[in-house]
Amino acid sequence: MKRQIATAVLASLAVLPRAEAAEPAACQSPRFSDVGWTDISVTTAMSAMVLEALGYSPKLQILSVAVTFESLKQGDTDIFLGNWMPLQEPIQKPLVEAGQIEVVRPNLEGALIGFAVPEYSHQAGLQTYADIAKFKDQLGGKIYSIEAGSSANTTILKAIAENAFDLGDFELVESSEQGMLAQVQRAIQAEQPILFFGWRPHPMNVRYELAYLTDGNDTFGPDDGAATVLTNTRAGLSGECPNLGKFLSNLAFTVEAEDMMMSYVLDDGLEPKAAAERWLKDNPAALDGWLADVTTVAGEPGLPAAKAALGL
Repeated sequence: MKRQIATAVLASLAVLPRAEAAEPAACQSPRFSDVGWTDISVTTAMSAMVLEALGYSPKLQILSVAVTFESLKQGDTDIFLGNWMPLQEPIQKPLVEAGQIEVVRPNLEGALIGFAVPEYSHQAGLQTYADIAKFKDQLGGKIYSIEAGSSANTTILKAIAENAFDLGDFELVESSEQGMLAQVQRAIQAEQPILFFGWRPHPMNVRYELAYLTDGNDTFGPDDGAATVLTNTRAGLSGECPNLGKFLSNLAFTVEAEDMMMSYVLDDGLEPKAAAERWLKDNPAALDGWLADVTTVAGEPGLPAAKAALGL
């Protein structure tokens, strides 16, 4: 009789839903590199916040790009969400090819750098690099950009020196990022044309209605300065930490989301974590994709646990 009861109990337990295997203890405190750029600070803060809601104890380190890649190589850092490509290809590619770091996926597509104009100038016909010379008088023969010595300015000065797109008579006005954007704001308030160096993601794309010029013959890189941001990890992380690896393989942002979170930091004065919290409160559906087939560290379903912990 006892054997029959035991058999029945075991049979009933077999049909109950079971939690997945818990994440190994060594995987529960992932180490992130934050290189201090606002976009990477907010995406890193967002990732850490979601992982905390799943029971992880992430560690955030402020490191330079060069130190980040060396730290990933040495296994002292686990995750880096700021691998801008093709900008960082010279340092990233040899490490990937040697199997010393791993690329999980793109976490941001649609980023770009290049010449930008107010939307009203775009509508007036300033739409391609070849159009710039036609608007020389309206633009005062000036191109506004960021600090002297930047790679962006080196590119622009080269174009002027080579008279690319008939820019030979244009003047580059170098300033700080904030100085350049102050000039942009004055022009937009007066509805005057202005040509300047812009990029996404950045709050300028939230503050102003902008358009980016096309057909630039790879002046700022292929596809008119298009860029992709990749998630990198130390070698072997996803295999050793399958749940964490699944989360990272799901994790992706949009340019619009990063524009907004960066605006919360740079325009509203929020810390990156507070900016991430604010954005997620307004966009809770993002968790559905990020946490698909992801569990807590204990192996329980991750989505309901995270929503409960985050108050969503």
